[in-house]
Amino acid sequence: MSESDFPKDKPVFRRLAVIGCGNIGSSVVRAVRAAGNGAAHVAVFDPDPAVRARVRELGIADSVHDGIVEVVEGADCVVLCSPVRTYGAITREIAPHLARGAVLTDVGSVKMAVVKDVAPEVPDGVHFVPGHPVAGTEKSGPDAGFAELFQGRYWLLTPEQGTDEGAVSRLVELWSRVGAIVEVMDAAYHDKVLALTSHLPHLIAYTIVGTAFDVEEQERQDVIRFSAGGFRDFTRIAGSDPTMWRDIFLTNKDAVLEMLQRFNEDLTALQRQIRYGEGDKLFDFFTRTRDVRRSVVEAHQAGSNPWGPGANGDHPASETGKPK
Repeated sequence: MSESDFPKDKPVFRRLAVIGCGNIGSSVVRAVRAAGNGAAHVAVFDPDPAVRARVRELGIADSVHDGIVEVVEGADCVVLCSPVRTYGAITREIAPHLARGAVLTDVGSVKMAVVKDVAPEVPDGVHFVPGHPVAGTEKSGPDAGFAELFQGRYWLLTPEQGTDEGAVSRLVELWSRVGAIVEVMDAAYHDKVLALTSHLPHLIAYTIVGTAFDVEEQERQDVIRFSAGGFRDFTRIAGSDPTMWRDIFLTNKDAVLEMLQRFNEDLTALQRQIRYGEGDKLFDFFTRTRDVRRSVVEAHQAGSNPWGPGANGDHPASETGKPK
């Protein structure tokens, strides 16, 4: 499809159904409605009655539904914004009610596991295009979302070979209209890259916090009292919900373990250099890593930030234990 196939004064989809309305889900709802030309109607379902009630109070959706079946009926696009390990069961439940020609997508920061769980459940005539907005915060719930979250951030799509090109093009257009930089890549490659740029940093942050507080009571109090900006900034993402991150590490374990092994090897080398006073090697290493860090900052300033706010993804802290 060419740009002319998507007149800017007309919505890309008639009815967009969002399942799960936490940080990312509520941001999707807000962003699509704020764009004004993403979807004519945005419908929401969340399994938590309190979340549904809050979404109604906020007035961010065109309609809020108490049943998952009714939210997808008539939808030509459905976005899964719940924890990734729920996707298979959700797709199985809604499959008989999906309209022929509808596009099914998601926002999970793991893609191979999503393809494995969801693809077998997708009925003929429905187009499954996995996706991942590399944006988010460590906060959760419908109040945590905001319409500008995806502006200037990558939105990665990982369709399998043979996926309907028109479905992919419609999603590219939709997410572009909310301000995202949309790219298409292989699902396995996505998981490997995100394991390093998002999942491993979260694992390290959780570990450092655990190490810092696994001390005597007085030391623990002093760690809290004297935490410098570096400790607070680096460990901020450890405030993300543990349920979601448990699921991410379990569903992307091969890529995470590979990157963790590489990190452990580098850490062992640093231990040796410190132990034997190899200052020149430490200086060279810190110089190289400083240059890499500067390149990351420069990429962000140019509007090309592969980590998104909060160094997530997803999520990375784009993922929360509640529906995104």
